[in-house]
Amino acid sequence: MDSQRQVAITGSGVVCPIGMNTQDFWDNLCQGNCGIDKIKAFDASNFSCQIAGEVDDYKIRNFVPKSHRKATKLMSRDIELAVIAAKEAIASSGIVTKETDPENAENIPSKTAIAFGAGLISCELDELSQAAKGSIIDGKFDMHAWGEPGMQSLTPLWLLKYLPNMLACHVGIIHDIQGPSNSITCGEAGSHLAVIEAMQVIQRGSADVALAGGGESKVNPIVLIRQCLLKRATENTDPQAACRPFDANSTGSVFGEAAGVFVLEDLERAKKRNAPVLATIAGYGQSTSPNIDYAHIEPDGKGLAIAIEKAIKSAGIAVGDIDLIVPHGTAIAQDDIAEAKALETVLGDAVKTIPALPIKSMASNTGAASGSLDILAAIKAMQTSTIPAVKNFDAPVEGCNLNINTQTISKEIKYALCTSYTFGGQTAAIILKNAK
Repeated sequence: MDSQRQVAITGSGVVCPIGMNTQDFWDNLCQGNCGIDKIKAFDASNFSCQIAGEVDDYKIRNFVPKSHRKATKLMSRDIELAVIAAKEAIASSGIVTKETDPENAENIPSKTAIAFGAGLISCELDELSQAAKGSIIDGKFDMHAWGEPGMQSLTPLWLLKYLPNMLACHVGIIHDIQGPSNSITCGEAGSHLAVIEAMQVIQRGSADVALAGGGESKVNPIVLIRQCLLKRATENTDPQAACRPFDANSTGSVFGEAAGVFVLEDLERAKKRNAPVLATIAGYGQSTSPNIDYAHIEPDGKGLAIAIEKAIKSAGIAVGDIDLIVPHGTAIAQDDIAEAKALETVLGDAVKTIPALPIKSMASNTGAASGSLDILAAIKAMQTSTIPAVKNFDAPVEGCNLNINTQTISKEIKYALCTSYTFGGQTAAIILKNAK
């Protein structure tokens, strides 16, 4: 195992409420353009939360090769988003795959890996309506009838749209990826954990190139009603001002949909082919520390603090070397306070001076995709020496000492820290290093 192998990020792709590609994402982030609006995907008039971060209209057939178009019938929204983001990531890296140029593909399939974070993909209600209708006996739902004849009204391939591993599966088939593959279903920490796993696969020599990231659509009535019942979703009806990470007037999170994908590569290989090195992965950490109150992380952020400590140690840097923090920041006050405490536990007084850039006020909480958006924001900030102004922040929630700026900052950034956690207790932290 070559544990000293350095891993670079050489490509990025994104599709989210504030952009259908990397440049639009960054431009809208810098301009403070919010991608949250009233829900269009379904009738949310009876929901306590009626807003979300939705992706602009698209036709998935335009993002897949002709040979794969029949398979789009078996793609859920989550899968489609991942396929779109992966296409841009590979194109921007300059790597030629089976999809981009079949005759001149340069990637070695068996030495190319893939790791994606994915959520619990909820089905479309209209697909289940006939099955549910056939399971009603004497006015009541009957579980035996659900098994037969209810489920028989579904197409035999129905389940293939909703398996979390199908994001990586479709992307892998399209681009002929035959190396190590993994799908990580750890909620909002999924993207961070996928990037960490892909990096480790390259470090140990099992692959030279890897696709990593995550995708999820939470704009679904089944998903949203759960968040409403758990009191995580805001009831603020003003889309532009509703999502307020770390703000004293926060009333809850706004959920959305997105996918973000990166091309990871052995740094020496990237240099040999003169690849565009966007950043290198300097350090990482992860932990699992469940809270008895499963709807929230621990009040002191203990699990997240462990992940941050590990990331700094593995990067071999001091706290003072960190120039930017991109926190998870869900806009759920209890969890924002816990995350702020975790950061302060590890970083000490430095947390009051290092700029923090929470982006969910514009991009929404996109579940398993959210970490990839945070990582991309950190990369673009390093590349441009620009930290965009934070939207919807007037005063910090009590207990938060993060340095959140409502004005754009010009600053050279050498190291950026990105953090994430799930309500179930999984945490992850990644430290990126500027490639300049």
